[in-house]
Amino acid sequence: MSELIKFLKKEKILHLATIDEKNSPHIVPVWYLYSSKKIYIGTNTRTQKARNIKNHKKVSFCVDIGVNAPNIFGLMGKGTAKLLKDKSTVNRIAKRILLRYFKTLDGKSPRELLEDTDCIIEISPKEFTNWKY
Repeated sequence: MSELIKFLKKEKILHLATIDEKNSPHIVPVWYLYSSKKIYIGTNTRTQKARNIKNHKKVSFCVDIGVNAPNIFGLMGKGTAKLLKDKSTVNRIAKRILLRYFKTLDGKSPRELLEDTDCIIEISPKEFTNWKY
């Protein structure tokens, strides 16, 4: 497994950039899962990022760590996104995402997040760039 893939699987926050209806960028930090060469993000169809992806499939993303050299590393990329809405698929992937951040799905917060997730953003990355200082 490459260093970039290990990094994506380990880190917890991805900054997702989408394009809104006025062709302006919209950037948000999100929880995510990297699996089978795709990035998955649970959300709700009411969110700005989901509405943006419905109209503009191209996205950019960034995952980075560190503020002091020599421990600065980052990865950014571009890709194509789509919304997955099949209930069983959404539920299965949303659970996998949430289990990266919670030990169990039994608590109030994970249950509420799972209930509110009605779609999954699936990103097919097309290119990666990384940096290290």
